[in-house]
Amino acid sequence: MREIEAASALRGDWLFPTQIRFGCGRIGELGALCAKLGLSRPLIVTDRGLIRTDVARTVIAAATTPTVAPQVFAEVRENPTDVEVEAGAAAFHAAKSDGVIALGGGSALDCGKAIAVLAGCGGSIWRFAWPDHEAAQAESGVYPIIAIPTTAGTGAEVEASGIVTDPRVPIKKGIVHPAMMPRFVLADPELTVSLPPRLTAATGMDALSHNLEALCVPGYHPMADAIALAGIVAVARYLPTAVREPGNLEARSQMMAAALMGATAFGKGLGAMHALSHVIGAMINSQHGLTNAVLMPFVLAHNRDAIGNKMAMIAEALKLPGDPFTAVHCWILDLRRDVGILPTVTALGLAVKDFDRVAELATSDICATTNPVPIAAAGFRAILDAAS
Repeated sequence: MREIEAASALRGDWLFPTQIRFGCGRIGELGALCAKLGLSRPLIVTDRGLIRTDVARTVIAAATTPTVAPQVFAEVRENPTDVEVEAGAAAFHAAKSDGVIALGGGSALDCGKAIAVLAGCGGSIWRFAWPDHEAAQAESGVYPIIAIPTTAGTGAEVEASGIVTDPRVPIKKGIVHPAMMPRFVLADPELTVSLPPRLTAATGMDALSHNLEALCVPGYHPMADAIALAGIVAVARYLPTAVREPGNLEARSQMMAAALMGATAFGKGLGAMHALSHVIGAMINSQHGLTNAVLMPFVLAHNRDAIGNKMAMIAEALKLPGDPFTAVHCWILDLRRDVGILPTVTALGLAVKDFDRVAELATSDICATTNPVPIAAAGFRAILDAAS
């Protein structure tokens, strides 16, 4: 009862960095938000598993009004490729849609945002891929997006970008356009209650990875640092509870807020954890948050000499005694074990024979440019060796 009362107070309307309707039961506002944007045939973009659940049925029902008839594209896979984006854009036009409702975890959210770009601007989605995106991102025509996260981790719901896999390499590429920022976010923690414990853990560790790497990125950005530190504290307090007690709405709400904090903070940048995770996910189709969680302590160890002051901030906030780096490193190892994270990249499914290829590809990832210490292929290889 106390948890339900506490969750009911966790409700608000935020313009940070876009319009966010946060709190339990907010999904009921979806039809009104569609009308506010002038949408009559929005395309709900989601994945093959989620569409068969009560969550999807709830969202479709909430979107359906006398003036709104939602359409559905439910062909998103883990780590979506240009193939799904192109198919979604074709479905968008076939359904005569006028906007996108991106529903799900990071994969569906990113795919939905990319579909809104491609359906509106045409051509190849790779025109919008970093670092050669600047000319294309000036184009108009991107359809309006409403984002509805069903996990508490990626923060893709508040990004003006998305990750799409190029299977020809394979590598993940950042698709960038300012209009990819959703016009509205419906962040309803009740939609995450049915998430299995293993995915609650993996996506929660993803939220931690965003806050942690954003805090550690060099450069002066006190707003991002303060948000990231608050996100780390929230994950420390609430992730074990969310994994252990799936129906605890206070924990679910706080974890959804922590995910939003991480995505807001990592406008400052990310680092080697994500550079490696993007490549590994493209290569072996691993879950992104889980991959970040596996890599996390090994990347921190590699960056140790450059992040001492940030580790001191975390240790103080979490009241961890002793040497700050050691204390934080041990806390992460303990947290990973407590929520059931795999210990190594080989346990994740990455073969040692592929380490050099992963290391080389990671050097060209956007996140490599903001790692706390300069990093080349040899550094990435050293992290992978330590993580094996």
